[in-house]
Amino acid sequence: MTSTAPPKSGAREAHPEHLGHVIFIAAAAAMGGFLFGYDSAVINGAVEAIRSRYDIGSAALAQVIAIALIGCAIGAATAGRIADRIGRIRCMQISAVMFTVSAVGSALPFSLYDLAFWRIIGGFAIGMASVIGPAYIAEVAPAAYRGRLGSFQQAAIVIGIAISQLVNWGILNAADGDQRGQVMGLEAWQVMLGVMVIPAILYGLLSFVIPESPRFLISVGRDERAREVLKEVEGDKIDLDVRVAEIDHAMKSEHKSTFKDLLGGTFFFKPIVWVGIGLSVFQQFVGINVAFYYSSTLWQSVGVDPTDSFLYSFTTSIINIIGTVIAMIFVDRIGRKPLALIGSVGMVIGLGLEAWAFSFDLVDGKLPATQGWVALIAAHVFVLFFALSWGVVVWVFLGEMFPNRIRAAALGVAASAQWIANWAITASFPSLADWNLSATYVIYTIFAALSIPFVLKYVKETKGKTLEEMG
Repeated sequence: MTSTAPPKSGAREAHPEHLGHVIFIAAAAAMGGFLFGYDSAVINGAVEAIRSRYDIGSAALAQVIAIALIGCAIGAATAGRIADRIGRIRCMQISAVMFTVSAVGSALPFSLYDLAFWRIIGGFAIGMASVIGPAYIAEVAPAAYRGRLGSFQQAAIVIGIAISQLVNWGILNAADGDQRGQVMGLEAWQVMLGVMVIPAILYGLLSFVIPESPRFLISVGRDERAREVLKEVEGDKIDLDVRVAEIDHAMKSEHKSTFKDLLGGTFFFKPIVWVGIGLSVFQQFVGINVAFYYSSTLWQSVGVDPTDSFLYSFTTSIINIIGTVIAMIFVDRIGRKPLALIGSVGMVIGLGLEAWAFSFDLVDGKLPATQGWVALIAAHVFVLFFALSWGVVVWVFLGEMFPNRIRAAALGVAASAQWIANWAITASFPSLADWNLSATYVIYTIFAALSIPFVLKYVKETKGKTLEEMG
């Protein structure tokens, strides 16, 4: 008795004829990541102005800064189901509208409460973008290029962070170094928050010129259009009929994912879901977003001039971009797992040095010169190693690691866990810093160290596999 192996489409070796077009599609989708980074970090320039305008303490201030992350968690948790119902492109368009509304509302708040409300709306948009971006790119990218194209999401995030800090620095200089100074008839911090309306509109426009995901098209019976998109992104050397059949078979044999599908195993969720949650939590518990939400406040707290503190925030963002480019170069060459381990070691060193520097008493309101330079350099080292590793590979892993039957729901849960962890770090930092800044960084160092055995024991390499091979 003989068995006949199913025909192969050639998708694993697919090389599109027009790679530039595929890069454009991935870059357009990653515009949501740009907004994600911009909206996340732009608040850095407004922290002290909000504290002054509304006369609030550290705990209340932290809640206003962190409340957007509650919206992020909700957006991330629901985006997968929305995308499965109405499509990835429609999801992007909804996100673009919410980014736009949030930017206008945040720039023109009547009170602290409606500022918080607009930040929740923006957070919902960020959460949706955090799920749709990597999922869409993973679905349209050829397997041979998926790691590099998947890293566009993080590249866009870090560019968004850098641009937001550069814009903030420029607006602050236009306001003569005063966050509450007048610029275009508004206080400087309001202009900082309102500028995001420009990339938000661009994101919405770009969503009209990129194709829908072939997997979604097949799921709603639009096979012919799916063939056209697959030919666009994977080339005409693959067997399109077999490729469509591969995807269709995978989707039909594995029913639509729901939260219930994630349950099982010893501890509530399936083990693979816990691995995704673990990656998300470790990515945040090393304290990376403290560097982007509070860096200007942090440097001012150890005696740095406000304008210089904004400049240091920008230079940190440039280091973030450099690290991300390094990751994009190596993620498909040496793999996701080795990069994560290299990054963890580097983060332990950078965070440990920051904890040491911040343990010294201030002299005339400033850190001693040696400790000040160590803190500044170590902060950049920490961001560099995060960016060349966990900043990129976690998003790539989350787009790839789950079996088709649970991908949308599992990615939503993992991304939601990431935002909850982000909220915990963001909301706790001002109070922890008031208590003991050095001890706070010791905590972050411990989490960076714990990420090493976690990766070694639980994380499997996904380099070079098609999505249909993930379980």
